[in-house]
Amino acid sequence: MNPSGSFNGIDDWLRWLETLSPHEIDLGLDRVDTILARLSLQQPARVITVAGTNGKGSSVAMLEALLTACGERVGCYTSPHVHRFNERIRIDGKTASDQEIIAAFERIESVREGIALTYFEFGTLAAMVLFDIARPDTVILEVGLGGRLDAVNAIEPDACLITNVTLDHCDWLGEDVEAIAIEKAGIMRRNKPVVFGATTVPEAIIAASGRLDADLILSGRDFELVANGGGQWHWSGRDVELAGLQQPSLAGWHQVQNAAAVLALVESLGLLVSLDAKTVNSSFASLELDGRMQRIHTAGRNFILDVAHNVDSARVLSESLTNQAENDRVVAVIGVLAGKDVAGIVGALQPVINRWIACTPDSQKAVQADDLARIIVQQADPSCLICGSVEDAIREAIARTTERDLIVITGSFQTVAPALRMLDELQCAN
Repeated sequence: MNPSGSFNGIDDWLRWLETLSPHEIDLGLDRVDTILARLSLQQPARVITVAGTNGKGSSVAMLEALLTACGERVGCYTSPHVHRFNERIRIDGKTASDQEIIAAFERIESVREGIALTYFEFGTLAAMVLFDIARPDTVILEVGLGGRLDAVNAIEPDACLITNVTLDHCDWLGEDVEAIAIEKAGIMRRNKPVVFGATTVPEAIIAASGRLDADLILSGRDFELVANGGGQWHWSGRDVELAGLQQPSLAGWHQVQNAAAVLALVESLGLLVSLDAKTVNSSFASLELDGRMQRIHTAGRNFILDVAHNVDSARVLSESLTNQAENDRVVAVIGVLAGKDVAGIVGALQPVINRWIACTPDSQKAVQADDLARIIVQQADPSCLICGSVEDAIREAIARTTERDLIVITGSFQTVAPALRMLDELQCAN
């Protein structure tokens, strides 16, 4: 069946994609391998695969900026999107158009022959179709879940970056860091460079690199960053040093750690020698990512939006908020999806939050606001408010704060995305 004749646009396609597989997540490479073979796509000139629990989107953006500064044409595939599906596929810094994506969908459907692809698998294949047409110098692929059995891992990488490994998606990936690390390590390839960005390295990462004779590049051993004060830092790798680096425009010191790992990966490809500190600073100065420590001022209120959907990212957000001394109070609007360590997320944020508003994101996997509030009451705030939607929670937050307060919206992409839409509308109305 080719459904395109009855579809009016990309939204119809996306709704249909959600019906193809009985499972939202169905880990495994067989389906994608089969369709890739039928599509007869060329292997991209260079592929970089990015995995990890946190920091993948930031690292992809930094890699894209640096490789572009090297004069390369770059294709990026990321997930999830915040506003529109098109955000997932970028070529030369531009998001793919509806028409381009629909044409890729039609090509995939013409060879699918009833294979029950998931939404993510179909999107991954569409990205590869568009990259095959555009032929960029480098394709950067962000893993959706885990690594070993993620659809992205069907494409052979030339180099890999694993940002870190902490607890998340435990139902799918394992109950402890070492089990999860085995899944992340699945993106490694024999004799290929792989950068591990965090300073604490799971044994599973070391063991996997040894079995494959992969070139494991480690923080503190093969590359190092040193803070020089005033937001400046120094980076040294195996052969290159860069002094006088400025903190990236993406907020938080953890972004410097992400940047250090990205520089190590670029060095492993032999490209860093063409970049100086001024060019690196320029590349990192204009980075923007919706929903990652994003500041917005509208309706007379100050907002920070950060997805922080696991304990480790909630700790990073908490550390960043510790420095918000100019605000009288910090009010959290929080909505979380099932399967997350809700108590751990709340516990990590509790020291910096003065008032909590629980809401229910628009998702079948959402933790209901009243259930979320019970955990917040036990952990942090006996006066936690309950709202049925993200939008209602934001209205409540605005009504109960002043211009000297800070409203933090967090817990999930499904919480931050509708919040961004609402705040954009408020800005336009003002």
